Amino acid sequence: MREIAAQSLLPVNVTLAVVLVVLLLAAATVAAVSRLSPDGSRGRAREIAVAGVRATVQLAAVSLVIGWVVHHTAALFGFLLLMFAVATRTAGRRITPNGTWWWAAVPIAAPVVPVVAALTLAGLVPVRGIAMIPVTGILIGGALTATVLGGRRALDELRTRTGEFEAGLAIGLLARDARLEVIRPAASDALLPGLDQTRTVGLVTLPGAFVGMLLGGASPVQAGAVQLFVLIALMAVQALAVALTVELVAHGKLHRDPPPDAPGTPGAAASGRAADA
Repeated sequence: MREIAAQSLLPVNVTLAVVLVVLLLAAATVAAVSRLSPDGSRGRAREIAVAGVRATVQLAAVSLVIGWVVHHTAALFGFLLLMFAVATRTAGRRITPNGTWWWAAVPIAAPVVPVVAALTLAGLVPVRGIAMIPVTGILIGGALTATVLGGRRALDELRTRTGEFEAGLAIGLLARDARLEVIRPAASDALLPGLDQTRTVGLVTLPGAFVGMLLGGASPVQAGAVQLFVLIALMAVQALAVALTVELVAHGKLHRDPPPDAPGTPGAAASGRAADA
């Protein structure tokens, strides 16, 4: 069965390498020609190329060490911590360039840790690398995506709608409540990718967990059950990640500039006027 599954996979040869290089160059070229960057530059093209190279190096390294990690509990938890640290920095630096980026650890850890712990205690995910690493990795990846999308949308909205935030302060709202009125609707869009993936699974796409189980010799029913578990768990993790990200932005913990109600900013002036009133 394993031989049949292996024969169904992509062959690792020169042809595959050439195809990957061509696809990566095509993606970078399209981004450059179309100037698919927030500032209209070709910066995203470079990011695509670097991401492709990094993925190659990282997967090569993981392929070399994963066989050892799965047999050593201490190494397993060390690898999981590394995954979490990289996800935190990636999400935080994508949201903000200042020192508040480390707050991204909260919406990534808070949903993932209890879910993985519950699955382990229930016996659904054994404490072995071959099961723990992919499941935890999928959940961390989902939390990362939701945190980035929610944080960026919230902070973008807060910057462009500062006047509405100040109006909220002027009528007596607390800074947190005034921010929530501005950022919550926009940040909720971070849930859409996960929702659409779940709603269209099996009709539009066959996700990786499903295909991987089939190639590994599992029955279609087993593969479907695993994929359903992944999708439901991801929705739970992403919902909590977005909610926590919104709260961090609303409390001014995660920001790009000084919080709008900080001393010396327009928000502080409006808050002061509201207090005087």
